[in-house]
Amino acid sequence: MNSNSEIQSLLEKFVLNQCTPEEINEVVAYYKKNQLTDDFPTVEDIQQLLGDMPKMNKKTADDIFMNILSASKEEETVIEMPQKKSNFRKYISIAASIVVLLGIGFFYKSSLSNKSAEKEFDFKSSDIVLQLENGDVQIISEKNTALVKDADGNIIGNQNGDKIVYENSSNPEKLVYNTIKIPYGKKFRLQLSDGTFVHLNSGTTLKYPVKFIPGENRQIFLDGEAFFDVAKDKKHPFIVNANNLNVRVLGTHFNVSNYPEDASTDVVLVEGSVGMYEADKEFDASINTVLKPGFKGTFNKGNAAISTKAVITDIYTSWINGGLTFRNMTFKNIITKLERRYNVTIVNKNEKLANEKFNASFGDESIDKVMSYFNDIHGINYTIKNDQILIK
Repeated sequence: MNSNSEIQSLLEKFVLNQCTPEEINEVVAYYKKNQLTDDFPTVEDIQQLLGDMPKMNKKTADDIFMNILSASKEEETVIEMPQKKSNFRKYISIAASIVVLLGIGFFYKSSLSNKSAEKEFDFKSSDIVLQLENGDVQIISEKNTALVKDADGNIIGNQNGDKIVYENSSNPEKLVYNTIKIPYGKKFRLQLSDGTFVHLNSGTTLKYPVKFIPGENRQIFLDGEAFFDVAKDKKHPFIVNANNLNVRVLGTHFNVSNYPEDASTDVVLVEGSVGMYEADKEFDASINTVLKPGFKGTFNKGNAAISTKAVITDIYTSWINGGLTFRNMTFKNIITKLERRYNVTIVNKNEKLANEKFNASFGDESIDKVMSYFNDIHGINYTIKNDQILIK
């Protein structure tokens, strides 16, 4: 390593977390050999420091290095020393630069982790979580009554048991979002600021504005399942984004099921009308699918095709009152939905069952009774111990 360009290249690789163990050893050995600093970190220190560091933009790393190097050259110009000592000072500056860069990398890692390394929500936990736009988290207990506040401590709603009602008093200049996450085994209800009522099923995440803004669409984002009773407002369409699908209404009752294990997103219309279209396109009633009451629209996640058929809507909305329905569903998917509904762990050792399809409907039954049904009707052997079910 005999040139500044080589040093610069390795410094960039340090910050970008791209150095091989040999290159790390080379840099450390170089500085130790020249006895430029007794405080230079060990190989283990550097590896630990850089182990999980996010990638810094190459131009940013290069600019940081050039600024430090420029500063060291300016210092050399001001202080006249013998050539040997001048080189010694230059190398000291470069040695300092690597420590500074490592420090910048560590700060960069820390600041990014605070902003973007959001802890993944554990749907098997017992807590309903309300997350504010700034990342702050509030735990919701269905047994409590509490005020809902924003990041500045302003009251924006009220929680009473398993329901939050948002106020409609303020007039914000920009949209501010809350996100609510419902764990397995629980359901929850929201009344949004426009009066829209939302029932949230277990294992569901909903992102929504604390207050809708006049002149803009009322858009929310759903992962999971929810039933919507949308407040009528012809000037402000209500749009549910379910990943690659948008569901557009003006005021109506409908159900959206958008769980990750399902090959399709289902929209069941109880009342009014619903438009279905791809999320990256504009709605056009003349070409998009418009559902009528009593119909289900199915959006194929694989090819974005939309199909419709008449259904008994009560079957698809019975979950609100504790019901459970499977229609032409593989046993593998049924297991996932049972785990979500009852917050249990199911281990299936009968591989032949996994892709078999079943139809079944239940009321507000316990997991014991549901499994007993599958055993009685389909001969599925199982054992239950605590919250774990083993299918043999």
